[in-house]
Amino acid sequence: MVTLKPRRARVAARCDVLVVGGGPAGMAAALGAAWAGADVLLTERFGFLGGNPTVALVNPLMSWHTQKAPPSEIDPTRLLPQDHGPGEPIVAGALETFVSNLIAADGALAPTQATGFTVPFDPEIYKAVAQETMEQAGVRVLLHAFANDVWTDEDKLCGAVFETKSGPLLIRANVIVDASGDGDLAAKAGARFHIGREEDGRVQPMTLMFRIADFDREAFAAYVREHPDQWRGVHGLWDLIEKARAAGELDLPREDILFFATPHPRELSVNCTRVTGVNGTDVFDLSRAEGEARRQMRQIMRFLKRYVPGFADAYIVQSGTHIGVRETRRIVGEYTLDVEDVLQARKFSDAIARCSYPVDIHNPAGSGTTLRRLPQGEWYEVPLRCLVPKDVDGLLVAGRSISGTHEAHSSYRVTPTAMATGQAAGVCAALASRNRCPPRQVLASAVQIELRRQGAIV
Repeated sequence: MVTLKPRRARVAARCDVLVVGGGPAGMAAALGAAWAGADVLLTERFGFLGGNPTVALVNPLMSWHTQKAPPSEIDPTRLLPQDHGPGEPIVAGALETFVSNLIAADGALAPTQATGFTVPFDPEIYKAVAQETMEQAGVRVLLHAFANDVWTDEDKLCGAVFETKSGPLLIRANVIVDASGDGDLAAKAGARFHIGREEDGRVQPMTLMFRIADFDREAFAAYVREHPDQWRGVHGLWDLIEKARAAGELDLPREDILFFATPHPRELSVNCTRVTGVNGTDVFDLSRAEGEARRQMRQIMRFLKRYVPGFADAYIVQSGTHIGVRETRRIVGEYTLDVEDVLQARKFSDAIARCSYPVDIHNPAGSGTTLRRLPQGEWYEVPLRCLVPKDVDGLLVAGRSISGTHEAHSSYRVTPTAMATGQAAGVCAALASRNRCPPRQVLASAVQIELRRQGAIV
């Protein structure tokens, strides 16, 4: 270790609420705070907003509806989940506003039974609509700004320091919302956190998603119709996978090859790569994961073109700017959501978000995925206390790094829930700024009233 020279940072801005991270949680936090009357500044380390949906191409947006009937097998000719059941939406507010804007811009398919209530989207349109939605709400946006540290004045958290092409910048704020996904600023501020599962610290694997163009859907559908058992691992595609493996052309650590439709008929979103044993807060692990995932991506593409009907002319049109990271830090909050809270569909007096997504754990050590669903028609609630670090004032956490166990995290990490917790964090931050008090002193009932006024479901 070496000691670096002291340096000066320019005070670039002042605001009521500073939101760090322009992904789903950060976008919703910015909207929630702005709609509550706060002066909001949203920062993002990349050159566009959107987070995992745009940076890592995580497509589609998962369902935010209750499940009234068990899902049937995926129809491979349509490449979308079918027969999810009628369901009721349990997230609205910021999510509903953004998705409506995205659909109006022809950037997404509306959630219906035909899509399994998911939302397939175009990531390039998503970027533009995200920026426009922030501008419409009066949110200031600073891109290309990586949050590196917090700034305190007389032991009071007063802002954050950013690394930029213009040198280090300081943004002063009454309250900070950490929507970085990794709890970066919460950790810098001294908040306790956990990483990985309790027994060994292993996290869910990373996945590099990519888009394939010039996919011949009809040729693929015809092949599937001739091999109706292939999705049960008896004939068809699984035979081709085993043939390629025997020939030494395929050695994937994941147990399946998963396709998703997009709004474009000759395009697919591919979710197949898997890199285990890597920590998203370690730059050396991230570097290794990027290289390994791209090796797997090229191998998958060669397999599809050589073995699978419908892919002869297909090609990779885009891969994630950054590998998709499922799990890193989870802060220790005033309450820790656990797997029984999820599976028993527990409700809380200080609830600020709802979720019906199953416990979905990609094996941290190899192949296999554990899926445990909630009771039909049910949802669980996320309490405001999960957003409040135990040891830090002046800061809230939103998105996948809120307080919960490894198992519970595998459910609430999805985009709709991240947006719901983000909107709540933004509202709480705005109320704390207005009342000049720490976020932990804001009444949950006040947050709930404002969320309902904004159209959220709590």
